[in-house]
Amino acid sequence: MKLLKNKRNLIILFAILSIVIVSAFVFLSSKQELTEISYIEFNKNLENGNIQSVNLTNKEEITGVFKDGKLFRTDNPRTEGFKEKLLNSGVDVKETDGNSTIGDILTMIVVLSAFSGLFYLVSRNSNKLAEKEMTKMSDIDGDGENSSTITFDDVAGNDEVKESLKEMVDFIREPEKYERYGARMPRGVLLYGPPGTGKTLLAKALAGEARVPFFAVTGSDFIQVYAGLGASRIRSLFKKARAAGKCVIFIDEIDALGKKRKGGASNGSSDESDRTLNALLTEMSGFKENQGIIVVAATNRVDTLDEALLRPGRFDRQLEVGLPDINARYKILELHSKNKPISKQVDLRKVAYQTVYFSGAKLESLMNESAMLAARYNDNSINMVHIDKAFYTVIAGEEKKDRSYISIEEKKVTAYHEAGHALVTKLTSPLNRVTKISIIPSTKGAGGFSMNIPPDKLYQSKEDILNHIMVALAGRASEEIIFGKDKITTGALNDLQKATDMLVSMIARYGMDDNTGLLNFEVLLGDNIGSSAYVVDRAKKLIEELYSKTLNLIKENISKLENISERLLINETMDEDELNTIINSAA
Repeated sequence: MKLLKNKRNLIILFAILSIVIVSAFVFLSSKQELTEISYIEFNKNLENGNIQSVNLTNKEEITGVFKDGKLFRTDNPRTEGFKEKLLNSGVDVKETDGNSTIGDILTMIVVLSAFSGLFYLVSRNSNKLAEKEMTKMSDIDGDGENSSTITFDDVAGNDEVKESLKEMVDFIREPEKYERYGARMPRGVLLYGPPGTGKTLLAKALAGEARVPFFAVTGSDFIQVYAGLGASRIRSLFKKARAAGKCVIFIDEIDALGKKRKGGASNGSSDESDRTLNALLTEMSGFKENQGIIVVAATNRVDTLDEALLRPGRFDRQLEVGLPDINARYKILELHSKNKPISKQVDLRKVAYQTVYFSGAKLESLMNESAMLAARYNDNSINMVHIDKAFYTVIAGEEKKDRSYISIEEKKVTAYHEAGHALVTKLTSPLNRVTKISIIPSTKGAGGFSMNIPPDKLYQSKEDILNHIMVALAGRASEEIIFGKDKITTGALNDLQKATDMLVSMIARYGMDDNTGLLNFEVLLGDNIGSSAYVVDRAKKLIEELYSKTLNLIKENISKLENISERLLINETMDEDELNTIINSAA
């Protein structure tokens, strides 16, 4: 049918083009070139019988045709008896009003009609094509693949979140049971937390446990330049979900479409995103009671979401998916070690202890990198050497093979810089572990590193933050003490960024500064707390005090700094046992 329809359109198009061409030819051929002749020449040709016809008009000129077919134009004498004179000479006389002939008019009508028909046919096909493309674009991807292969057994850590989601499984499987008690099934679950903590995996596990289709999309799928297309895609997604019956819809990075609306002050640039958000809100509110469809959304920025999304009836449950603690890290490492030949000498509990602030994704990357290293060296199993090397690769990057371009002076600067970090860490925060110090440059751009691992803590005290700032300043302080103030390097760039961020947070966010008091400057200034002159002046004063304190602490332990640096210059790396030996030795 489609082929016949296309063939018919081609025939119509060809016919219209033919009419246009023929009409144009007729019209143009009727407009032959006229020869201007004088009235005297006209009379001579009339006497000689050379004139076939004359068109008499009421204008100043008349036209006619010679017997050889050529056209002429001459003056109109407008005398009585002129017509009789022409007729007596055997000339065919035609009288007109001087305007276009009927033939000309008909020709023009045919040409205009043909062009109109051609324009209508082309525009209709273009509109149909545009509508087809828009329909295709509004059709959201996602075929509701069943994720029954992933269950909560495949997710380690986040036990509280899993318990809450397990309850949702019962809601999906037996919504009728809750309906009997008059309970409304939660329509949406919002999972929020740092990247890589397993939000997507938890959503898949929810669908897998419930054994229902899983529709996965991202917030950016609905952000379009075409007006109304984002909202159309939302409607298409929920239409597919309703057709599937009980299912889980997962919207990753929902903050891309669910940001807070600007209201009346908006300049109109966010109208399309507002329409998309409104469509999502409408669809979630329009669910039939207890029909077994649950929307799970994930975001790293819950603070940016519109309040209408977070009210009861939309995302009823908001669950934080945080970084795993030591027990959760151990379970995650066990999970990702199941299909790998792990050596019996590997202590995963020790690895879990070392990997503070590692997300689930980072732990998976650690074990994968270890497996790749073991395969690269053709070893029979993955041992602690592979895991340790992978650990520092994940943190700092691969060691650079070619180090011939590094001068002795630069190597010495790096050694004292990293030794300063390690020394001040042990002196100010004895519970922190410094598992490795290195002056080997890495592929991530670091000239060296000092691996500072704090203990697992729920909160940080003011003392902890001040000590962390001193540790960050210790590298620059060591350079100044050993090489002089004019010889300090750019190696402290990242350290100064961290120190400034911690100090500003302490003053303007946490209310820990005595002079500032218990004010939160984010409430007063929004995200522009760094533009406050008072915060800048206060931070400058405090960081100068902490830097002076760091300088004095290093000077008091200068022999330990030099011993650490000398060992690093010889071996390029140092482990925690060597560091502790130097720190605990007599000055």
